[in-house]
Amino acid sequence: MRRKLIAANWKMNGSRTANAAWLASFDGSRAPCDVVVCAPFVYLPQVLAGLRAAEAGAQNLSAEAPGAHTGEVAGEMLLDLGVRWVIVGHSERRMLYGESSQVVAAKAARALALGLRPIVCVGETLAEREAGRTLEVIGAQLEAVLARCAPAQLLAGALAYEPVWAIGTGRTASPVQAQEVHAAIRAQVAHADAAAASQLRLLYGGSMKPANAAELLAQPDVDGGLIGGASLQAAEFAAICGAAG
Repeated sequence: MRRKLIAANWKMNGSRTANAAWLASFDGSRAPCDVVVCAPFVYLPQVLAGLRAAEAGAQNLSAEAPGAHTGEVAGEMLLDLGVRWVIVGHSERRMLYGESSQVVAAKAARALALGLRPIVCVGETLAEREAGRTLEVIGAQLEAVLARCAPAQLLAGALAYEPVWAIGTGRTASPVQAQEVHAAIRAQVAHADAAAASQLRLLYGGSMKPANAAELLAQPDVDGGLIGGASLQAAEFAAICGAAG
């Protein structure tokens, strides 16, 4: 039985005051699942110090070793802080900052080589879904990752399906749509390693909130959520975690 994982992605949000209130309100020991909170780099020390029964994650890392890469953050630096999780290939990184599937795969491989636990994201745009290319697009994104990372390695982290058309729009994939894609992802991983595929946690990441979390999380191949906007309110995030029970 795969234990559920709920990960918060605060995106580029937060302040020391707001973070302190969130951390004082949220107690991961009450959650029936594993919990990760992925905060902006500058707030990671505060989050690490304030989390209860949850782990801290970063929202990105460099594919490069420490050195002449001004403005980047190396995985070694995250480990030095005590961070153990990192989001890789979020759709906003792919779309707004031009990260290709090859770059995403390199970052995932770098994270795993260092002992970090990556949440590797894949997903299609609205145009791609309407053109009937959802599984083709996601399959290509995933294939790039599998070319660099063995399925057994990915068990340390998770894969996240985040339909781009459902991120920050209020639109959500139906449970049937989410399950279809999650099942396809698991089947693709199974071609390389069936045993690992059966254990790999697959998260849904498109506008999951308290009102729809239980139905999405009840799907057989949905093993958790990567929560954006709804994670900014500790009570909402706690309600989603509760739905994972």
